[in-house]
Amino acid sequence: MPVDVDAAVISNTRLSEDYCVVALSAPAIAALARPGQFVMVKPARGTDPLLRRPFSIFEVLRDKAGAPAGISLLNKRVGTGTRLLYDLEAGARVACLGPLGRPFEPVDPPARAWMIAGGVGLAPFLTLGEALSARGTDTTLFYGARTASELYCVDRFERAGIRVFLTTEDGGRGGKGFVTAAVQGQLDLTPSGEPVHLYACGPTPMMRAAAAVAASYGRPCDVSLEQVMGCGLGGCYSCVVPVWDDAKPHFERSCIDGPVFDASRIAWEALAH
Repeated sequence: MPVDVDAAVISNTRLSEDYCVVALSAPAIAALARPGQFVMVKPARGTDPLLRRPFSIFEVLRDKAGAPAGISLLNKRVGTGTRLLYDLEAGARVACLGPLGRPFEPVDPPARAWMIAGGVGLAPFLTLGEALSARGTDTTLFYGARTASELYCVDRFERAGIRVFLTTEDGGRGGKGFVTAAVQGQLDLTPSGEPVHLYACGPTPMMRAAAAVAASYGRPCDVSLEQVMGCGLGGCYSCVVPVWDDAKPHFERSCIDGPVFDASRIAWEALAH
């Protein structure tokens, strides 16, 4: 069951003029969190913003004894709620409900895991990468952005023993082009019988492309959808996702049935609109 806490801000590390990592003291949430789950956050009292906003759990923070002590959130300043979160200082309080949602399921060796992140879609992958590394699963992060200045926290993944493959659309760092093209290129070099499980999160066109690549190479792919959510508990139906079951389309709530979905079940053309 999720817990609702009034979490103290431990630190706010500003990565750029728009991105930051906010660390929250929330041991009860940290103890329950699984890779890919999220929290609903409200960074200020009052009615602006009125509702909480969903954030993937970026890190599970631990104390010196290794016990869960808190979580961190990777935030991009794009609106009122994210601006307030960006402006927080240590000691501020944040209403935080979680963990919520269907998590990723880490694969075991001999399967390999390829995580595909675009922009702020990096957020759910540090916890997943750590869980995969703990299982001994060979893990690679394919991380793409428009420019080199929009690639963040790469060192945190490398310290976790995760191989990192970077791409930028302008060629400023790593390979030039879309991150899904890099994944396709690596699949071209991978024997067809070798098990590789794909995980993707980022802009909808990127995830749709990742799903198409996975399908064309016969590889399973899970995606973490970044839907707008009003409650995070399934009551408002603001986060519905079009999916296929038995050749019939219907809607599921991403806050309960997701945010992690089998990419082959998503009705991508309907979601894009």
